[in-house]
Amino acid sequence: MAENYQHIQTAHCENGVVTGLLKHQGLDFMTEPLAFGLGSGLFYIHIPFLKVSGGPAISFRTVPGAIFKRTCKALQIEVVRKKFSNELLAQQFLDEKIAQGIPVGCQVGVFHLSYFPKEYRFHFNAHNIIVYGKENDTYNISDPVMETVTTLTIEELKRVRFAQGVLAPKGHLYYPKSIENFDKKLIQRGIVKGIKRTVNDMLHIPAPIVGISGIRFTANKVKKLRAKLGIKQGGLFLGQIVRMQEEIGTGGGGFRFLYAAFLEEAAEYLQDDRLIPISEQITKAGDLWRSSAVQMAGIYKGRITEQKDFDDAANMLYEIAEVEKTAFKQLEKLKFNS
Repeated sequence: MAENYQHIQTAHCENGVVTGLLKHQGLDFMTEPLAFGLGSGLFYIHIPFLKVSGGPAISFRTVPGAIFKRTCKALQIEVVRKKFSNELLAQQFLDEKIAQGIPVGCQVGVFHLSYFPKEYRFHFNAHNIIVYGKENDTYNISDPVMETVTTLTIEELKRVRFAQGVLAPKGHLYYPKSIENFDKKLIQRGIVKGIKRTVNDMLHIPAPIVGISGIRFTANKVKKLRAKLGIKQGGLFLGQIVRMQEEIGTGGGGFRFLYAAFLEEAAEYLQDDRLIPISEQITKAGDLWRSSAVQMAGIYKGRITEQKDFDDAANMLYEIAEVEKTAFKQLEKLKFNS
């Protein structure tokens, strides 16, 4: 058991797992914003043909696992990632790593997480936790979104590691295998590469449902909801957006605040104050996302139901798209020395 593992509470689960595992390996400089930025975690996609709990599939982050993979690659850290078709083999491999004193990241489903309050349990299979020990039939769990460490029984952990449905984990686990010595230049190069990838993701992927275009796509949908679906169903659609934004994996506003914090750290690493005003623009986008969530929640709860209210919700998204477009275009124009 990794008896000296230090639990770290973070805003987002995968960022927290990356930060916790790398800090445990001695990378004391690692922070949640830095992991998020190195891993190019910021994203937006609205997938109209995929439903989550009956509502639209909207994501404000990159695909699960990418932040860990990209952050470690940027720092030239070798990693181990495994999935399993056999539950017993998955448990045996996990137990082997724990016996070796290696904390392990695991992808799990949220619906059957016994330590989550019932109101937060829903069918979402891309949550990330750290398993760092085992005592008899109980695993020691560091869930980065929880204030303190917790536990799961063998059966409870097996159930969430092999949850069924969209993004089924299939026993997915991962951990850093080896960390070589590296200097500040490596971090700087990783920061620049991470920024460039995020700029491309938000501005240049040629699909109308991705990045800035994706935010506008959602805004167009919101504007037509009342006429197309009616007040009740339109409100449910907006309620799902709010849940995807504010509850599932931190969401729109939270991720923007994280990225703004990353740009502040990047400015220090790169000695480039040009990043500071762009960070402020991303913070503004985060504030707007939070305001849009309040507007949509008001419609969902039936407090405001006129077409003007739907229009206002859509217009907030259009404004967000413009703010983020401006910020990422400014980032794109920067030439870095590293």
